[in-house]
Order: sequence, then C-alpha cells, then structure tokens
Amino acid sequence: MALTHRLSLTGPDPTDPEDFLSASLGVIFPDDVTNQHGDAEHGLLYTSPHLPRPVALALADVQSESDRVLWSHCLWNSSLLLAELVEAGTLGLGGEDRGGDCDGDGGIPWDGGVAPPLRGFDVSGLSVMELGAGTALPSIMAGLLGAKRVVVTDYPAPAVLKTLKGNIAASVKKELAPAGRFAVEEVLAGAHGWGELDTPLALENKHAIDRVIAADCLWMPWQHENLRRSIAWFLGQGEDARAWVVAGFHTTRDTMRAFFETEALAAVGLEVEHMWERDCDGQDREWAWDRGIEDVSLRKRWLAVGVLKRIRKPVGEGEGGL
Repeated sequence: MALTHRLSLTGPDPTDPEDFLSASLGVIFPDDVTNQHGDAEHGLLYTSPHLPRPVALALADVQSESDRVLWSHCLWNSSLLLAELVEAGTLGLGGEDRGGDCDGDGGIPWDGGVAPPLRGFDVSGLSVMELGAGTALPSIMAGLLGAKRVVVTDYPAPAVLKTLKGNIAASVKKELAPAGRFAVEEVLAGAHGWGELDTPLALENKHAIDRVIAADCLWMPWQHENLRRSIAWFLGQGEDARAWVVAGFHTTRDTMRAFFETEALAAVGLEVEHMWERDCDGQDREWAWDRGIEDVSLRKRWLAVGVLKRIRKPVGEGEGGL
C-alpha cells in the first residue's frame, strides 16, 4: 500500500483553489506524490490497524517567516516511513526474513541484500530521542509500542514546541497503545538546537539514548555538521546503540547526501551500518550516491534510510566522537 494511506485530514473542508489543485495532482500526474501533509487549520489522523484508535496530530501555527521556512509545521513522508518501521520492527510484523512490509498490511519481501531485517527497528524497553521532531509521529509510535523512555525535541520556537508537547501529551497514553505494549516510564519534550550541547537537556542526556532518530532533517546542508554532533552526543556508547536517519529526495539528492559522508561521520565517531532507498509504495533499492539527473516527480517518491552506529576501535585505542 502507499505510504500515505494511513493519513486523513481533520478540520474544515478546503476552500482555497490551491488546496483543490494539490488534492488533484495525483490524478493529473500519476507519478507525483504528496510528501508534506497538514497545516495549521487541518490536523491529521494517523490510523494503524495495530492501534486501538487513530492518533490525532495537530500542526503548529507558525507566524514568523523564519519559523515557516524551517517546515516543522508539516508532517513529512520520512516521518511516516520511520513510524511504520518502528511499528513493524517492534511488533514483529512480516517475520524475521522481511525488510519491507513497513505498513504491516502486506508489503515487499526483503530480498536479503537491500534493507536490513525489520527486527532491527524494535524499540521495546529502549530509550528513544527524536531530533527535529515536528509532529513527533515516530516518537509517539515508539512510546505506544514499548519504548521505556521517549525524549522529543525540536528547535526553540514557541509555536512548534507548544504543538510538539501537545501531541505527545495527547497521544502517548496507555489507552491508545496495543494491549500489553505500553511501557513508558518517562516522556520528555523540549527544545534542542542541533549542536548546542551545553543546555540542561543536552547535559542530562549525554550518551543516554539507545535510539536517536531524525526524519527529513537533511535538507539544510549547513546544519549537517551540527546534526551529526547532536546524534553522537546523545547516542549511547553501548554496542547496540543506533541512530536512524530517514530523508526524502524532494530537495535533491545533492542536498542531503553529504550528511552521510564517511569522513564527516567518522569525525564524530559514527559510521553507516545499513543504508538503502524506499519509495512510497514500499519498493526497495540500493542506496546510490549519484543517480544522474532525476525527474522531480519520481525523485519525490523515494526516501533514503540510514542506520548509524558508533565506530568500534581496537582495544587500547580511545573512542572517537563526542
């Protein structure tokens, strides 16, 4: 099924001509896909067959241009994919030998070489931190499905943080979780500017997180270094600690790929463990650093998924990173 099939809008019927045009693009251009969802007037309902009722997501009503251009007031397809990977991995959907099936309703069998097994996305009993969370859908799913501790962050804009905290408070509840799955002991939502590591939140959570996650945070290449520093700072130092980074190609492959440069990651003690691409229909393919000229409509259909881990040095050598 399509990645967006779980979403529906809430709020008043659209009246703006741009809304009607946007809704009809999939008919006019069959290869086109909507990769951002919702606005301040229209919230979202996220419906999963594995949750007792839909998750309601509000979107921030940002007023300043500086906040608007950071796009934290939309839900992006990267968040949808990360939420479904967490769900499939934690609930064991699709079996041990499947890397696809991210929607839990069918999906594409893992071919053994593109995507890693879904069990790697299990958050049961773990601490999870989301950077640049926006609506916080992946964090909400982690909190409902068995994570022990959830820390949700975005940049320090009042409207964005208000909505972020509201979504978490309204949705990370036992009554919204599958029976027997709810295990959260602490939920924390707060501000974190990437690379700002001297705040109380940063100091209290240094190397304290089992899974650091980020969805659609790579469209600002001037922030790549700061984002890498934050991931390395928060990520635990155990062998099983991982970071999951999902990003769309809608801002071009050139814009986002530099985040994964080997030397840049190694400078903070990280390396890529797995990396692949998935489209909005669940098809997987190998990660490619360069695919030449990519049609914009087709490019929007694809997302990159990166699994990062700490570089392990031989005994006797110091640990890299922060």
